[in-house]
Amino acid sequence: MKAKKEMTQKFYQNLGKLFYAIAASDNRVHKIEFNKLKELVKSQWLDVDSLTDSYHTDAACQIEIVFDWLNTEEKLNAKSCFDDFVDYKNAQKHLFTPSIKKTILQTANAIADSYSGMNKSELILLANLNLELKK
Repeated sequence: MKAKKEMTQKFYQNLGKLFYAIAASDNRVHKIEFNKLKELVKSQWLDVDSLTDSYHTDAACQIEIVFDWLNTEEKLNAKSCFDDFVDYKNAQKHLFTPSIKKTILQTANAIADSYSGMNKSELILLANLNLELKK
């Protein structure tokens, strides 16, 4: 059971990296992008499962925690974060159900669109995400 818990927390942590990569793809994360992420975690991700972390917080909050940490530490390497997500996805394909893939794409698109619409770098990363999730 513990291995599954760690795997699931890593799932949410890697989603945090992915969504950070989307926001940081233009070399700047805007507050509205982080606010959109927080809104979507509450509305779409908290109900995915009942897993909690060691502080009894819903594990989906790891998405926000990782995103915020990367942003605070100014780890603006969007490609590296995206690649980390892809590596994790390829290693844990069983977690990426059609429903989860759909929610990932909806969240990524909403973050990209939240600040003045989507720019070229966001569109490219979203297209790459779409291709990765179809594999």
